[in-house]
Amino acid sequence: MPAKNRVQDLAYFGGEACFNSKLHVGQLYLPPEEEFRDCFRGIFRRRYFANNGPLVRELDSRIAEYLDVRHAVCVTNGTVALMIALKALVKEGEVIVPSFTFPATVQAVSWCGLKPVFCDVDQEKHTLTANKVGRHISRKTAAVVGVHLWGHPCDPDNLQQLCSERGISLIYDAAHGFGCSWHGRKIGGFGDAEVFSFHATKILNGSEGGCIVTNDDKLAGVLRTMRNFHSTETFSRVPLRINGKMTEAQAGMALLGLKRLDEHISYNRRIRDIYSTYIEDSEGLALVAGGDEEESNFQYCVVDVDNTRTPIDRDLFMKLLASEGVLARRYFYPGVHRMPPYSDMVLPEKTSLEVTESLCGRLLQLPIGASVTPEDAKKIGDLLSFICRKAHEIAEITGNAGELS
Repeated sequence: MPAKNRVQDLAYFGGEACFNSKLHVGQLYLPPEEEFRDCFRGIFRRRYFANNGPLVRELDSRIAEYLDVRHAVCVTNGTVALMIALKALVKEGEVIVPSFTFPATVQAVSWCGLKPVFCDVDQEKHTLTANKVGRHISRKTAAVVGVHLWGHPCDPDNLQQLCSERGISLIYDAAHGFGCSWHGRKIGGFGDAEVFSFHATKILNGSEGGCIVTNDDKLAGVLRTMRNFHSTETFSRVPLRINGKMTEAQAGMALLGLKRLDEHISYNRRIRDIYSTYIEDSEGLALVAGGDEEESNFQYCVVDVDNTRTPIDRDLFMKLLASEGVLARRYFYPGVHRMPPYSDMVLPEKTSLEVTESLCGRLLQLPIGASVTPEDAKKIGDLLSFICRKAHEIAEITGNAGELS
């Protein structure tokens, strides 16, 4: 790592960058190449590529066993999984969702012809709470979609009680939550259904893919029928079918990843713990991702940049790191309610998204996963510490952290 003794040594101001190759935030865990080849040789030998093949059936079974649920229904991606779950459970009406989430969470609601109602999140956990959701329930409310953000469980007990009392469906977007737990119980068996993503950047990687899990036998039959656009698997009465089938290639990748899931989680924790040693001594920064009170996958390493304690803002931190080859990201920005088509919605007067607005301007995700070595993490930690020590000088040079060129 090039020596950083002066502010001018930072690449943003003309110094030499720390990394020649860019470091991204995605996991990118790949199986050993020979195992990958063996898996695909089997697919070619069987000449069975889609339509609920043997690898998909095995993955359904393995995931259900791992999560201790009755049914797992694998599909082509996490967004389609959420669309199918919503369509199976909700005919019409409004769905309460966080704005502080990945846009696909809310877009799935819209694709199903349902109206999203934005709700603010908890200041500490960054997830919906029953107390906040309860303020938005009306006679039009048909469902709640909670998001287990950063692996933090989304108030499972209280939301379940609220939704059961009101006769409202409860679905969880668990794209961040595979391998995480709540009170010793794996995320996956809460609500009416939970949805996972096996995108290439997730801790369990199918290159792409998703899964719906449930303990409801009847619902599982509906989901299996809906994921297939022709009647070759089950014959439940369903509102619509879709070509949501997972391929054998995706299932093979996910099965290989499932074998090494504990190893990958352990590695993520190691990188996160390295970051933690630097961040805890850096004025204005706090590590918010990955809790120790429950099982976590440590899929995300998110830093809160507190502008009341440092003179430079999150966006300047991001630009300083990017110049060094560290492609940290704003998660989530600017909030789904500020993105098309939702930016044209007129929010009800009672809707306050104050916490969401604050988080959208403060949080920064650091690289983690297979592409980040422990030595890389130490270099990034050193960079963060250096930037914090020189924060006042950097702010003077840039003029105003909120008005960067």
